Amino acid sequence: MEIPTIVNPSNTFYQWTHDKLLEWGVPAAQANLINLLVLSGLLLLGLGIIGFVVRKLLVNVLITVAKRSATKFDDHLVRNRAMAHLARLVPLIISIQFIPVIFSDFPTWIGPVRKFLDILLVVGWVLLFRALFRSIRDHLRTKKGFEEKPLDSYMQVINIFMFFIGGIIIFSMVTGQSPWAFLGALGAASAILLLVFKDTIMGFVASIQVSTNDMVRVGDWIEMPKYNADGDVIEINLNTVKVRNWDKTITTVPTHYLVTDSFKNWRGMHSAGGRRIKRSINVKISSIRYLEKEEIEQLKKIQLLASYIDERRAEIDQYNAESGADPTMPVNGRKMTNVGLYRQYINRYTEQHPLIHKGYTMVVRQLQPTEYGLPIELYMYTSNTKWAVYENAMADIFDHLLASIKYFGLEVFEAPASDDIRSLGVLRRNGEKGVGVPIRQGEG
Repeated sequence: MEIPTIVNPSNTFYQWTHDKLLEWGVPAAQANLINLLVLSGLLLLGLGIIGFVVRKLLVNVLITVAKRSATKFDDHLVRNRAMAHLARLVPLIISIQFIPVIFSDFPTWIGPVRKFLDILLVVGWVLLFRALFRSIRDHLRTKKGFEEKPLDSYMQVINIFMFFIGGIIIFSMVTGQSPWAFLGALGAASAILLLVFKDTIMGFVASIQVSTNDMVRVGDWIEMPKYNADGDVIEINLNTVKVRNWDKTITTVPTHYLVTDSFKNWRGMHSAGGRRIKRSINVKISSIRYLEKEEIEQLKKIQLLASYIDERRAEIDQYNAESGADPTMPVNGRKMTNVGLYRQYINRYTEQHPLIHKGYTMVVRQLQPTEYGLPIELYMYTSNTKWAVYENAMADIFDHLLASIKYFGLEVFEAPASDDIRSLGVLRRNGEKGVGVPIRQGEG
């Protein structure tokens, strides 16, 4: 009994095309090469059609599902072209099966071509997984618990790991050696690798520390004067942190510097809901004096001070009476001063201001006198942390305080301007001529 042989249909097709070329008068020496070119062209055409159809089907199906589903993950798959990468794998897998058929008359070519297609297949799988992980990253960004995490850093680590594994597989394919041989060679060259990837390793460790300790988030306002960084964090990567400065320039800071160097994070100010005002008015010391009764009665017309003046005057009168102070000398006993009432006025004015936070420290204090006068400092917080609102609130307060200081008989210290110098020269010349204000004895 004759055992039937199993005939490979693909080889039968190859033989059929080869025989047809011989029937058409193609010399046998060239028939093999022409047959190879014809079959390669037909295969490329078929793979192109298959790839196009598969890509359209997968992408269209995914788009349809994305429109109907409530989750946004499939939208991220479409945006990262995951289905397009998957569709490219189908023609590669088919072409690998047809390589032995097309190169039947060129067996020495089968191995190199097969290795080349295997390498492309590995690269295709790596790109597919990268698209999947990118989609996962983009999906996690929409979750509240992950929106401020350095997901880009984690994504870069995954990319490095995937490309490393893919590189090992490709190395094994090209050399024909076990992947363990490559890993053994890496162990011998570990010192060199540590030197080459020093910044990457440091950045990876720093990104974990930054994330674990919640030191910086995307959207935080940070200051690093050493690197001229002053603005919002817009991106945290494995190696760098990008900061958009207030002048719209971008400063790039190595991630590990956030751990090794100091920086200021203004997130606490935003989360606390108060922004600090710490600014002074320099009062001219020569304008500070005791107040007369008539001046006190005039200042009592200021509604914010009326009750305070009554209480303060009763307290002072009682003290002076009990201590037997001689009123003929102003320094005896206790008296009201214009700067003291002005300080109380600032305190009461800011307490009732709608943009001052009532739950935080509010202090109006005198600082140490300097050559620029007596500083009266306002230390308090606005109830709105937005920059424009903060600046407007502070400007509104100081506009009022600078305009009202003259009603207390005080002057704000300021350095002489050019007009003041010129006016002084004119007065001096007029005094020498006997016109205007004469020069006092000892001048000149």
